[in-house]
Amino acid sequence: MPNNTRKKYTPEFKFKLVEETLKTDNMTATARKYSVNFGLLAKWKSLFSERGKQIFETNADKEKEDLKKKVAKLEQIIGKKEVELSLLKNFSDFYESRKQT
Repeated sequence: MPNNTRKKYTPEFKFKLVEETLKTDNMTATARKYSVNFGLLAKWKSLFSERGKQIFETNADKEKEDLKKKVAKLEQIIGKKEVELSLLKNFSDFYESRKQT
């Protein structure tokens, strides 16, 4: 049974290293200084670049995005219900027409 010895890094530590990398523009030196794998630090930097803008989003922006997601989900549910109602109506019409003959 292999022993999982992966290190766990705190968000604060990751941010500190990415910040230092951006200031010094030397990822290799930062990785060596803190004994962190270069590829891992590159991944953290990439994630920061992708998600960093979220830091500056206001609560209103986040709430607006959450509401858009909820509306899309509710529209999807309504669409499914419309299909179900249509199927039930068609079945009911078919059943009624068979009953009359």
